[in-house]
Amino acid sequence: MKEFTAYKGEKFTIEWYFDDNENSDALDYFENLPESFQIKTLALFKRFAEIGEIKDKTKFNFEGDALFAFKPIPHRFLCFFVKGKKIIVTNAFHKKTDKLPKNEKERALKRREDYEKRTKKDSYY
Repeated sequence: MKEFTAYKGEKFTIEWYFDDNENSDALDYFENLPESFQIKTLALFKRFAEIGEIKDKTKFNFEGDALFAFKPIPHRFLCFFVKGKKIIVTNAFHKKTDKLPKNEKERALKRREDYEKRTKKDSYY
């Protein structure tokens, strides 16, 4: 099985969501970013994973429906929290408008639902 841990900290572990075929387009998106944006993203992951919060809403924000976003501008990494002090990053995109694109939020919600189903069946890990 591939490694999908983005960052393991004292407070949280941040993981990339992956599908039944062990594909993660959020991880692919991250890996295709220029190194400077990868560093910015990992700095946000590290900060949250080690401290347990980011108070700056321009860097981490609640997006409704129990979804959150890491925000290394202009990119967004949508995620959700699960028991066991984990954060699952569902999808990533280049933000072009002020509002969260509806299709990106729907994608995150579907992936959270898939994650929950697969973990209940013990078929995720």
